[in-house]
Amino acid sequence: MESLQKSAEEQQYTLYKDNSWPNKQESTNHYKSGVGGFVLVHAGAGYHSESKAKEYKHACKRACQQAVDQLKAGALAVEAVAAALVELEDSPFTNAGMGSNLNLSGEIECDASIMDGKSLHYGAVGAISGIKNPVLVAHRLLSEAQKGKLSAGRIPPCFLVGRGAHDWAISHGVPPCPSEKMATKFSLSAYKRNKRKMELAEKMDTGHNQTKKSRQSSGNAAHYGCGCWAENACNMNPYSTAVSTSGCGEHLIRTMLARECSASMQSEDAHQALLEAMQNKFISSPFLANEDRVLGGVILLRCCRCAEPQSSPNVQGPLVEFLWSHTTESMCVGYMSAQDSKAKTHISRLPPGTVPGRSLAIEGGVCRLMSTASPCANEFFTLSTTLA
Repeated sequence: MESLQKSAEEQQYTLYKDNSWPNKQESTNHYKSGVGGFVLVHAGAGYHSESKAKEYKHACKRACQQAVDQLKAGALAVEAVAAALVELEDSPFTNAGMGSNLNLSGEIECDASIMDGKSLHYGAVGAISGIKNPVLVAHRLLSEAQKGKLSAGRIPPCFLVGRGAHDWAISHGVPPCPSEKMATKFSLSAYKRNKRKMELAEKMDTGHNQTKKSRQSSGNAAHYGCGCWAENACNMNPYSTAVSTSGCGEHLIRTMLARECSASMQSEDAHQALLEAMQNKFISSPFLANEDRVLGGVILLRCCRCAEPQSSPNVQGPLVEFLWSHTTESMCVGYMSAQDSKAKTHISRLPPGTVPGRSLAIEGGVCRLMSTASPCANEFFTLSTTLA
């Protein structure tokens, strides 16, 4: 299981892949029946306007389809992760890669991270400029780290930032892209609008403006345990988990939300465990005691093979539970299994009258991964919880 998050503030993706089935060709499905998987993506936790809902959902659909296509072609899960994130980074409607929010200086700086749940290796870049797809750099860092030590016994880097990250990327074959070509009319318009607001705030309250400046410069997507987490089942942990987060960088960093949510998933009831984690480890966290509103979101996959019923010959794969939760106004998600013909998308919203940062919503479902010899393999249900 691998989990990845990319941001300039966040586009995210989690994936489960299963290779346990017999490796035979199934001509009716046009891919190896030995490959199964499930992908869950999101286009950020924040506010998603109704006028752009179609574009947000379309970006998530393309990302899911790209990942599933990679799996069907025999790619590793981590390669499917990178391919899906490239789709999100290339969309002008997501705050990642192309069309990312500009910083206070009018420049685009991006973060990306990826984690392998089997080896527990991790790769990340922060505040990188001039690279169209930062996820490719994070992926390359992960790949290089898995090769072992460098010459003279040096430990390979897992996290690079700024100019050093850019130079390392170029030296390892990742193509550059002028930052000015990564800005879109939407991101430029948002930059001008926000800059005017900050200039007005500076005149009214300099101290308040300084706080805003520090929040604008956060890089939670690259921080270990904050932006993403992936950990396979082992003797101590019966469940494999993959998590990605989104929202206010400082809130995610100070609570290490990705790792906390992953750890909570070792309880039997995933929905209740996530509810308690979001309430106790995030909204009511002692590390955020002085915050009047705690803003963030999470997508999560969980899988356990240890107690799977095998009552039917058609039930050959594991049960995957997929969940998302957010305290922001909305969160756009997409999900798809390798047996689905197309991805499903959804914009989750807090109910009217609830206060963002003080309330939370949880939704999700389950998917039984089946042999590709069994069409219509997936059965889904949805659940939701809202706390005021």
